[in-house]
Amino acid sequence: MKVLRIILMVLAFTSLPAHAKDERKPVVKEKGGASMAAGKIFKDCADCPEMVVIPAGSFDMGSSKGESNEMPVHRVTISRAFAIGKTEVTQGQWKALMGNNPSKFGNCGDNCPVEQVSWDDAQAFIEALNAKTGKKYRLPSEAEWEYACRAGAQQEYCGSDNLDSIGWYGGLAKPAGNSGKTTNPVATKQPNAWGLYDMSGNVWEWVEDVYHDSYKGAPADGSAWQGDSTLHVPRGGSWSYAQPAAKRGGSESDFRYSTIGLRLVRTLP
Repeated sequence: MKVLRIILMVLAFTSLPAHAKDERKPVVKEKGGASMAAGKIFKDCADCPEMVVIPAGSFDMGSSKGESNEMPVHRVTISRAFAIGKTEVTQGQWKALMGNNPSKFGNCGDNCPVEQVSWDDAQAFIEALNAKTGKKYRLPSEAEWEYACRAGAQQEYCGSDNLDSIGWYGGLAKPAGNSGKTTNPVATKQPNAWGLYDMSGNVWEWVEDVYHDSYKGAPADGSAWQGDSTLHVPRGGSWSYAQPAAKRGGSESDFRYSTIGLRLVRTLP
């Protein structure tokens, strides 16, 4: 019976999907002994973003059906767990740290995503948050963003093939979507499989990488792709128009608009 029990346990583990197996690996531990198991949600201060621990793993990045800058589809392996914001950075979180609110849709409230934030503004926010917490926050790499968005699946949007269920979108489209031509409070739609909200819609989210015309030569290790371009990449689409999970853009680092905000990553030990 003991041998049979061991066999059953092995079979149960080997039948899990790849991303679930990653969650069974030894947990990351913070300085002081705090465990950071995959799926753990934590905050480093009262006004800090809630972060979700994402397991290491591999995925196919890009799309063979989209635009040329989404090709070629390539395998990316992220060897270390990291934490990413459960939601986009909110107006309330921005105001608490920076003392101002750049958002066009300020009347939406503190629980709505901050927007009209440039890539340069995002870096200033990160610098202030790191100084406050003593931790290492940053923008996600583009690969980390898409890996977290897809959450072990290959769906049209971040968490579903049905955008209405997981995102606010289409305010300027014809026919119109569900956003009402404005941002909406975060975490009011369904999350993806890893508990992340609004990765499709609400606001585009800056990533660390500079823009490239295709994925030819892109890093395979999940690191941010640098280069000579003056453009930085936002991902995810916004309240204005629906965008698939693989959709990419490029904007100047000082570009601000009511469709662009940010979501943070925190490096784990």
